Amino acid sequence: MKKLLTLFVSILVLGTTAVPVHAEPAPAIVVIDEIDAVGRQRGAGMGGGHDEREQTLNQMLSEMDGFETSEGIVILAATNRPDVLDPALLRPGRFDRQIVVPLPEFEERAAILRVHSRDKRMGPDVDLDTMAKGTPGMSGADLANLVNEAALFAVRRASAQIERIDFESARDRIMMGARRDSLILSAEEKRVTAYHEGGHALVGVHVPLRDKLNKVTIIPRGGAGGYAQFLPENDAAMLKRKEQWKAELAMAYGGRIAEEFIYGPEQVTAGAISDIQMATQQARVMIERLGFSERLGLRAFGADQSDSMFGSMTKNYSDDYAKIIDEEVELLLKTAEDTARQIISDNLDGLQRLKEALIEYETLSREEVEAVLRGEELNRESRRVEPTRRDHD
Repeated sequence: MKKLLTLFVSILVLGTTAVPVHAEPAPAIVVIDEIDAVGRQRGAGMGGGHDEREQTLNQMLSEMDGFETSEGIVILAATNRPDVLDPALLRPGRFDRQIVVPLPEFEERAAILRVHSRDKRMGPDVDLDTMAKGTPGMSGADLANLVNEAALFAVRRASAQIERIDFESARDRIMMGARRDSLILSAEEKRVTAYHEGGHALVGVHVPLRDKLNKVTIIPRGGAGGYAQFLPENDAAMLKRKEQWKAELAMAYGGRIAEEFIYGPEQVTAGAISDIQMATQQARVMIERLGFSERLGLRAFGADQSDSMFGSMTKNYSDDYAKIIDEEVELLLKTAEDTARQIISDNLDGLQRLKEALIEYETLSREEVEAVLRGEELNRESRRVEPTRRDHD
């Protein structure tokens, strides 16, 4: 491993030294991708000043100082970790201009989808604008992968064109993982999963979430036995109000609370393990980072950030504050649990109808969930959104 690292760094040093020579005649543009691989802050490694990577960085800095503004040579570097770069790289005369490339917004995602769909045959029910609205947070590479995955699903269906169901299946695969067709659920397992996911959906439509319910399903994907999918209606990801943060906590507890109401506290399953973990982590962020505690005020808490590769092992607050933080986190989670419990208690009939609909159709859209909760009958041409497996009692 040591020899491999030495060879790799030697090539980098040679390439860095040779850049001005091969860049002639000017003007020229030199692009260095993943600059953080050799440009990390010095002193953060185990080797100290003799680390091979630091020698490469020193050589790069030395070569960059040799450029004159009149030479017509522009050096560009790319990284997704600007926070770990050595300050010497960012000084005037070096990489002193930073261009942030954000994730594409709705119109940009729609344009990217059109570019990658130009050479593919699309069905009449495919609306790329609608698909762009349902893919917030995806990068250009993610969207290209989405179109390719949709094409693969169309091929598996022996279809001559890509249809909406192929895009939906591709998005589910990217976001939630591959569908586990080999997992055969018994009738009782389906009922438990339907109650659990129905609880998430039920609470989700009754609290002021920023991300609205897109669909709920009991089809296993990735590591989940089912899931309730919530997607933002716009790209204003940072504009999430305090009540919406709290609503997410209540929605996360909906599955476990639904199980408790139906089967009792001693008969619940471990299906809420990720929900509880997410809620606990989010509650701690709300108290420690976002200033959502009146007792603690507008102050950030947490471990000190260190330049060391291992980070800091010390806290920037006392044990007294740690106790208050724990109490505030517990209060947030208890309030969310009580909210979910009240909603499910008031809508037990709706939960039963959701369970029956999920067992019958396996996947419900937001509109169908709302219709079921209103007591309306679902009228579908197809009994299920996706092909199902044979039941085994």
